[in-house]
Amino acid sequence: MTAFIGEIVGTAILIILGDGVVANVLLNKTNGFNSGWIVITTGWAMAVFTGVFISAPSSGAHLNPAVTIALAIAGKFSWSLVPEYILGQMLGAMIGAFIVWIAYKQHFDATENAANKLAVFCTGPAIRNPFYNLITEIVGTLVFAIAVLHIVSHTDSLGSISALPVAFVVFGVGLSLGGPTGYAINPARDLGPRLMHAILPIKGKGTSDWQHSWIPVIGPIIGGVIAALFFK
Repeated sequence: MTAFIGEIVGTAILIILGDGVVANVLLNKTNGFNSGWIVITTGWAMAVFTGVFISAPSSGAHLNPAVTIALAIAGKFSWSLVPEYILGQMLGAMIGAFIVWIAYKQHFDATENAANKLAVFCTGPAIRNPFYNLITEIVGTLVFAIAVLHIVSHTDSLGSISALPVAFVVFGVGLSLGGPTGYAINPARDLGPRLMHAILPIKGKGTSDWQHSWIPVIGPIIGGVIAALFFK
């Protein structure tokens, strides 16, 4: 149960800070309104750093089904624990998204743009093309997962000391590969909050864009699998 709770808490922190920075940039009347992509990518990097640092001692800080699956394929994690970890990640992501909504409730109400409200919770394509959008998510996660596998090459999981290099990798992926799709590179990070967007009574929220939702789930998993096979 310690590892399970660690994944819930770590992923919740990841989403609170990650979705939180998007809310700060995109929602009306915040102090960070319209501050741009550099703020978002920096905030997400710090979100990963904090989530990994906090949860590493208890769970190894996967916080991402693509990472969990990649580690299992690479022989660094037991397949029997994969469902437990993914469930913890999904629950944590949903809890984190709920907390962001509460924290920014007044700003959600003050924002008319439904697309910006959705973007707080999940990713979306800048140019909608399922094939190329999928390729982008595969490539982004491939780079991320290869880096993570090398960081943990002498251990079976991430430790607290790994938090900073992993954060730098996420920062780099966001800056270099985040433009086309918003760099989900994490199925739980996208699907959990998207579910909360669909469930929560958000004023004028519009659609949850389920048409695109499979791409930030399948793409990162494929990228993680390729990275693990390449690593082996």
